[in-house]
Amino acid sequence: MPGTGLPPIRQLASTLGVSPVTVAAAYRRLHSRGLVIGDGRRGTRIRPNPPSPVPAVEQARVLDGLADLGTGNPDPALLPPLESALRSIGSAPRLYGEAPALTPLLTFAAGEFASDGIPADAMTVTSGGLDAIERLLREHVRPGDRVALEDPTLPALIDLVNASGYFVQPVAVDADGARPDALAEAMARGVRAIVLTSRAQNPTGAALTTDRAAQLSRVLRGQHEVLLIENDPAGPVSGVAAATLCGGAHARWAAVRSVSKFLGPDLRVAIVAGDDLTIARLQGRQSLGARWVSRILQELTLSLWSDPSSGRRLARAADVYTQRRLAAIEALAAHGLTVAARSGFNIWIPVREETATVQALADRGWAVAAGERFRIGTGPAIRVTVAALAVETAPRFAADVADAIRRSGAVSA
Repeated sequence: MPGTGLPPIRQLASTLGVSPVTVAAAYRRLHSRGLVIGDGRRGTRIRPNPPSPVPAVEQARVLDGLADLGTGNPDPALLPPLESALRSIGSAPRLYGEAPALTPLLTFAAGEFASDGIPADAMTVTSGGLDAIERLLREHVRPGDRVALEDPTLPALIDLVNASGYFVQPVAVDADGARPDALAEAMARGVRAIVLTSRAQNPTGAALTTDRAAQLSRVLRGQHEVLLIENDPAGPVSGVAAATLCGGAHARWAAVRSVSKFLGPDLRVAIVAGDDLTIARLQGRQSLGARWVSRILQELTLSLWSDPSSGRRLARAADVYTQRRLAAIEALAAHGLTVAARSGFNIWIPVREETATVQALADRGWAVAAGERFRIGTGPAIRVTVAALAVETAPRFAADVADAIRRSGAVSA
């Protein structure tokens, strides 16, 4: 059964009357196929079955009449209009044989990376952030290996790691991102890759500080075979400046910047910078499947992102999201609920009982997300997307949250 421990190598060899070398080879084969995992002194265990991912359409469903604070979408009113950008990209057919990545887009993105202190000598384009992470892991990690993920984190990322045959190693986070002690513990467990979020962490709103990035870099010192993937899901609308671990002494790294939160989720475009070998492997993996990201989407991304008015629009969106996030945090604090979210437009509210709290809020007209799908080992909570929560509405929402938590807590007790 999943989680069952296998006998020590010498014990099983004695029982079967074979050489320990034979048993060790069999265990290595099981490990390479993702069927078992090595767990230090606890020995070798049968790997837990990966969960079946919940279809996105189910995750995104919001009942009619409820205010949508659950699906994680940006505010449509703060996304750039598409009409003029669509007219600007022209109608000429894009054919086989063209360069996979649009050079002007890479040039523009390189400037954005450079402004955040991330080298961009090697870059490529993928179909969104998760596509980049999946391909990077596949090129660097074998089934059965450990991948460190923030806890809590994006459900789709947990599903991706589990379904790929890797073992999730949780790393606790606080307001400043992944905790150094938790990352050190993960490193001691022998992780082969780490996925960290630089800012606008989903679901907590955590953001790396310069000091925290330096502390985490010290934990990674000398671990050159471990792949570092740094995800930046909201970029310029995060509300804080970027702090990064990328481009320093660590040998294998990739910085993933998706445009979904600030240009539109349907674009499915992410720019990835990294060391030469990591980017070359990513491009090689991509060439075997999708081969390239639609040049129409790349051209549209460039048009929207580089538009002369883009900087002002993105700065305004960042300000609005910050105002809404802070209004929600302050309103919750007035009811004795402490929430730490330094960036982005998601907040994480610990509760005693998720299902009852979610239902109680639905009864009051609010759709929020239960934290179960985001959690690996951390306690129960709800994820609230405040992207479209008006500042003047925050006090009413906070009062409803406090009442829902009190009622669900009493029931749970």
